[in-house]
Amino acid sequence: MIEAIRHTLTTLGVNSAHPLAFLIVGVYGASWYVFERETFNWHAIATMATWFMTLFIQRAEHRDTQAIQAKLDELLHAHERARNELTDDHEPEEIARHRERARKDD
Repeated sequence: MIEAIRHTLTTLGVNSAHPLAFLIVGVYGASWYVFERETFNWHAIATMATWFMTLFIQRAEHRDTQAIQAKLDELLHAHERARNELTDDHEPEEIARHRERARKDD
């Protein structure tokens, strides 16, 4: 059960970095403005701005993470003694446990 929740949260995080997320928030904001114009005030604009900034930050973080992962993949393929057991899809908690074990081994 916990694994399913973790996987769902990871998937949600990845999907929130997708460009389609911006369109969804934009459509939501436009719908809010069209159907509930009397409640679309400065607070609503601040809420929409916060959502868009969150998506921009999430997208930048995802891009940086993907770039780091690509570089690590290159390094793993270039170095013949490199271990690659974490190159598959693993949850962040698994990766943290692996890193902690690696630190203890050193």
